[in-house]
Amino acid sequence: MSTPCSDPVALGLWHPLAAIEDIPPSSDQHTRLLGQALRYRKDAGNQVAVFDGDRPLPVTQAYGYVWTCLGTPARPLFDLPEYAEPDRRNVCAATVGVRVSAPRAVENFLDMGHFPFVHTGILGVEPHTEVREYQVELNEDRDEILATECIFYQPQAAAGASGGIMADYIYRVPHPYCSVLYKSCPTDESRLDVIALFLQPVDEETVRAHALVSVIDTQSSDLDIRLFQQTIFSQDKPILENQVPKRLPLDPRAETPIRADKVAIVYRRWLRAKGLQYGVIPAAA
Repeated sequence: MSTPCSDPVALGLWHPLAAIEDIPPSSDQHTRLLGQALRYRKDAGNQVAVFDGDRPLPVTQAYGYVWTCLGTPARPLFDLPEYAEPDRRNVCAATVGVRVSAPRAVENFLDMGHFPFVHTGILGVEPHTEVREYQVELNEDRDEILATECIFYQPQAAAGASGGIMADYIYRVPHPYCSVLYKSCPTDESRLDVIALFLQPVDEETVRAHALVSVIDTQSSDLDIRLFQQTIFSQDKPILENQVPKRLPLDPRAETPIRADKVAIVYRRWLRAKGLQYGVIPAAA
């Protein structure tokens, strides 16, 4: 049995629990969040209530998922304006359990260097292995990380792609346990597809990874989009579960970074500055 969380930073965050469309109506569902057993229930009007025992918890429904907070929310949930664009396909593409900490999973999502070796023939292929120089900034007003000018060759950048492209990426980290990827749309050069990873920390070394795909795609079915994303998840899962240690070390001397890890370095520094303790190995005093 995992120990309930005592980290005030993690307790003050909004956390995803489930895709709203996947919750059966009028039936109690059960999950765990931050080591705590929770139940949730959807009514006939598609509204979801979440309970810690008999105590109702704060709830927000956004981006196809239900979110809750075990403490007092420190701030509203981050914005994702693309979700509201009327011509986008918004698909809750997958929920996958992974035996790794939430920060480790976020860091893997930010890593372009593994594309040719883990997602061979889809998101990368040899000999196109170089991670080019890119830019990273911490926006203190919005309290989020942005990595831009990320360019990588991809044989199949999306479910609806029909050939290789030099994909242009923007990585956004608006939440310690969530990341949003904007990437070149294979069917419309003027737009960017969006893939968001919302991590539910079941405990310090286990997550449920929820994926939202928001794309400009009139060709693929929802099933095509889900299968594409689930293929990517299935390739990442064994890599993540073999990470040692499973929690993310925040001491800058703990793991040796390379140039491609620039965004991960800023991410770890950001978590240290927040004082986050759940799912990480704190830096030595």
